[in-house]
Amino acid sequence: MRIDFSPVRSHDISLYAFSRQISLDDLRQGTNALFDIILDILRQATDEQVVFIPHDPDAYDPYAVPGEEHIGWSLAHLVAHTTASLEEGAAHSSILARGIPYPREPRLRYETPWRDIRTQAQAIERLEESRRMCLAFLQTWPNRPHLDVYRDVSERFMEKYGPQNATAAYLAGLMHMDGHLDQFHEVWRQAQQSSQAATGD
Repeated sequence: MRIDFSPVRSHDISLYAFSRQISLDDLRQGTNALFDIILDILRQATDEQVVFIPHDPDAYDPYAVPGEEHIGWSLAHLVAHTTASLEEGAAHSSILARGIPYPREPRLRYETPWRDIRTQAQAIERLEESRRMCLAFLQTWPNRPHLDVYRDVSERFMEKYGPQNATAAYLAGLMHMDGHLDQFHEVWRQAQQSSQAATGD
């Protein structure tokens, strides 16, 4: 079951209010649904297609290595980025669910260097490693999670998404990954076109 985040994206409801409708089992199912979609793409890709750099006129990453701010993101890059964000949300959710408020800093984020993912097998390994880790964080929730415990967030975040408890923290990472799905499909499309052009098919 893929979670439909459209009410949050259209600002009809805050992420926090939306999270109150979501159960722990929904989070598990939503996680597996997203990972399965990405896995399906990776299983069809060759090593060359996994590292293919697409054309993306809107590419801009202010946190990139100098000189790489405007390059398109390969499938490998997308896997590294989206899994890192979901793992961070999952880590926060575990802490909050166990009744421990968490400050704004330090971030609980580590992103695998995307250039280290050079093959289809490595991309799939990183994806499945992340699936295991995220589902494991959900396993750390107590039987009665503390959903009235929050992470300290900025005023801008609060205005946009509302307070962040365990469910909302996990959903933030899940929504981020879901938001990159169209990009995954577009990069995969361009990678296929590039391969076909190279072989003359």
